[in-house]
Amino acid sequence: MDYLPFTKPTLDEATIQGVVEVLRSGWLASGPNVHALEKALSEYLDGRIVRTLTSATGALEVALQVCGIGTGDEVITPAMSFAATPNVIMRVGARPVFVDVDLDTRNIDLNQAEAAITPRTKAIMPVHFSGLPVDMDTLYDLAKRHNLRVIEDAAHAIGSSWQGKKIGSFGDIVSFSFHPNKNMTTIEGGALSFADPDEAKRFDLLRFHGISRDAEGNMDVSVAGGKYNLSDVAARVGVGQLPLLDGFNTRRRELVAHYFKHFSTDPACLLPARGDEGHSWHMFAPLLPLDQLNISRKQFIDGMHQHGLGVGIHYPALHLFSLYRELGYREGDFPNAEKIGRETVTLPLFPAMTTEDVERVCAAGRTIIQDAKK
Repeated sequence: MDYLPFTKPTLDEATIQGVVEVLRSGWLASGPNVHALEKALSEYLDGRIVRTLTSATGALEVALQVCGIGTGDEVITPAMSFAATPNVIMRVGARPVFVDVDLDTRNIDLNQAEAAITPRTKAIMPVHFSGLPVDMDTLYDLAKRHNLRVIEDAAHAIGSSWQGKKIGSFGDIVSFSFHPNKNMTTIEGGALSFADPDEAKRFDLLRFHGISRDAEGNMDVSVAGGKYNLSDVAARVGVGQLPLLDGFNTRRRELVAHYFKHFSTDPACLLPARGDEGHSWHMFAPLLPLDQLNISRKQFIDGMHQHGLGVGIHYPALHLFSLYRELGYREGDFPNAEKIGRETVTLPLFPAMTTEDVERVCAAGRTIIQDAKK
């Protein structure tokens, strides 16, 4: 039985050969391919200023620094996401203020976000979960009324759009991830989309040691920057991936439609919100009705593994991790995030899958649940 992972990057031969050419060139650190990728991403995002980095985690952290957020500040963010989102807030000395998510969209509850604003709140960091955009009109109206920065965690959302405009082509600062499990990859890597050219210049200093040079080549260090520059090897992968991205996302939508077709006979599962053509479908993560089944999630996952199927969990509720309990958060604070954290199972979804693969996944899930009922 062939193993079907829950995700897998699609790399064409031209990209692989392009990487070989970069390796043979001897120019492995940031160089012409980084510039080419940033130019291509800018064109893809309707001319926005785009900068690449070694990871989306680094992108979020540097974005917070660019915005001047630090000790004593608060940043509102959802209680259900990957740990990188609140971790970077703490790393700059600020406090993550969690709010619950909507059970259908899995995105931040903007009503609760507004209620959580205090005089110390400096920014809101929403997550476009699974590539489904947050309600951007409501988000930016809220930010404008309360004079807040918006740092969009669009790790899942490259290629997603809101009312016909691509995420990252508008708004404040937007972070993307190019990890191998994302809709396009640079092996490891990320990017930031900027509205403000001056902030992009500040980012350039923070990305590489704070170093600047004048017209005569004299070097100066004006800020304590880090080292987040992307390699040319990684960038060459991205150069090959970006032209294929829209096709990848179209195929993801086709596969998800097949999942919905097969799940339509099982109303006990809580399916993710479907969205429209602007939903890039980074992953497909239904909630299992564990309170109605004679099975634990671990037993379900073990059963899927026995059928040769990879699954994931996206994500445990953040406020229940020990680091965030130290901030005073407790079980019961965010019931939707906790329910998702208990019941979510991420099923295989990547462009190279076939509709038969989807049918295999659904058939295995039904078998495991039916066997548990016996």
